[in-house]
Amino acid sequence: MDARYPIGDFKEPKDSTAAMRKQAIEEIAATPAKLRAAVKGLNDSQLETPYRDGGWTVRQTVHHIADSHLNAYIRFRLALTEKEPTIKPYEEKLWANLPDAKSAPAEVSLVMLESLHDRWVRLLRTLGDADYEKTFRHPEHGVRSVGWLLFLYAWHGKHHTAHITNLRQAKGW
Repeated sequence: MDARYPIGDFKEPKDSTAAMRKQAIEEIAATPAKLRAAVKGLNDSQLETPYRDGGWTVRQTVHHIADSHLNAYIRFRLALTEKEPTIKPYEEKLWANLPDAKSAPAEVSLVMLESLHDRWVRLLRTLGDADYEKTFRHPEHGVRSVGWLLFLYAWHGKHHTAHITNLRQAKGW
């Protein structure tokens, strides 16, 4: 198994259905609780442990998820309210090395994710089929749909939570 991709690389479903989208929404809804469970009981030393050689620490990973999902939420809202907006990418590796991402308590981002996902899931549960066809332009990835973004972030939360749970299992925590 590649430690960088413990659940495999992201693959967009070829033909998504309403049932598949509903499942993806439920995965996004479950992310905060699963992440909280993954870090429960970890001490500062454990939070400072990289999930793989050359990887982020557990603390940085938790903060990255919050940063990334906040950006995704904004991208959803832009795509739903504007005609093919161009979104701004960000340097996630640099964000993960900012002082707050390296030292703030994980709890700060866990609480943020709980509130963010509450709003996000409330929005997602109101969308119709046509909403998932709406698009945005990513400067590096080209034109993408709201549906693509939904499946990406259902995967993203599981992906990074698996980094932490696999580390815990390997270390016997």
